Amino acid sequence: MHYIIVGAGPSGVIACETIRKMDQDAQISLVTGQIEPPYSRMAIPYFLEEKITQSGTYLRHDANYFSNNNIDIVSQLVTKVDTAQNNIVLANNETMAYDKLLIATGASAISPPIAGIDSCNVHNCWTLEDARNIADKAVSGSSVVLMGAGFIGCIILQSLLKRGVKLTVVEMGDRMVPRMMDDTAGGLLKSWCESKGITILTSQQVTAINETNNSDHALNVELKDAESLAADLVICATGVKSNITFLENSGIAVDQGIIVNEFLQTNIDNVYASGDVAQALDFSDQTKHVQAIQPTAVEHGRIAAINMVNDNKNIHQGSINMNILDTMGLISTSFGQWMGVPGGEQSILLDKDNYRYLNIQFKDDCLVGISSLGHTQHIGVVRGLIRGKVKLGIWKDRLMENPSRLMEAYLATSLSQV
Repeated sequence: MHYIIVGAGPSGVIACETIRKMDQDAQISLVTGQIEPPYSRMAIPYFLEEKITQSGTYLRHDANYFSNNNIDIVSQLVTKVDTAQNNIVLANNETMAYDKLLIATGASAISPPIAGIDSCNVHNCWTLEDARNIADKAVSGSSVVLMGAGFIGCIILQSLLKRGVKLTVVEMGDRMVPRMMDDTAGGLLKSWCESKGITILTSQQVTAINETNNSDHALNVELKDAESLAADLVICATGVKSNITFLENSGIAVDQGIIVNEFLQTNIDNVYASGDVAQALDFSDQTKHVQAIQPTAVEHGRIAAINMVNDNKNIHQGSINMNILDTMGLISTSFGQWMGVPGGEQSILLDKDNYRYLNIQFKDDCLVGISSLGHTQHIGVVRGLIRGKVKLGIWKDRLMENPSRLMEAYLATSLSQV
């Protein structure tokens, strides 16, 4: 049996390892368009901060790890999938035949269609190559403009400050990290960042990036409703999209990502998809979304691999949308339906002076979502309460009065179910 896994991020690597544990005799090929060994994007901030070297970002640190586990690394981009012939076509025009195929090609950074976005002093922050380019230009005393205050942008703020740059963040939305924070939390995070010396411009938009002849700064960044900014480097962190263009004419059904069923199987029986490229079930609302987060990617990779080997014996119950973000020491989280549900109730705890915020959301007497800043003690129990659809009973009223009692609620309801 030849398993081909396309994509060497966490989802693809976990899938390879899971298959190898289950089938010692299988032929496994991990196909990647990367020059580097498989690495974690979540480690890039530490690389920028110079806490680790490039090798510190690698998912497996033993240089012989994959060969020792009889996993062949193929460093070529896939340009086509031929599901009729059960093969993939590589950028060098070679073909590889598969018995079962997992597509875990992840996502790529997207850039807004503005003049100057292709300048040599403008870079995304998504790959190790991007990180190397940023490190070359984000030097002490330089002026940096970061486009986007979403998750990707916020995880590198500390790294940039520690490099000694003068940093300005430009965000189109009316708050920071709008996909995981409400107005209150986003506003608190903005104040926190400003207290650290970062200029934050929300409800603002870059309209053009011009190269200059100015010896002081390489770029002039034009804004929609404000004075332009002088910059040495612009970092674009304005979102990502699933890597599915190479699937044209493959017969594999796609939408925002690759559409999969409860086994993470596509409409083609021997083709599966996982991670940032898979449009799979969301646990909270039971609809299919692309969840471009690492915990979901890892979960997908394991389940897809089990089903590839065991002929669909493991049903994917849906992934919980969960984000944990460290912004210069301030931890923020969002789980599940953190924005609430129609007819639901919420309980809020707010301490603006100390940047602490907790918002928990209910549907009937079940916890369905949470968002927070500065609270970390609840992280280990929230997933269990949401995933288990735990009936809180009297503890719902107690949490409505004081949402910080999540641990007590978890222990009490867990014991009652023993």
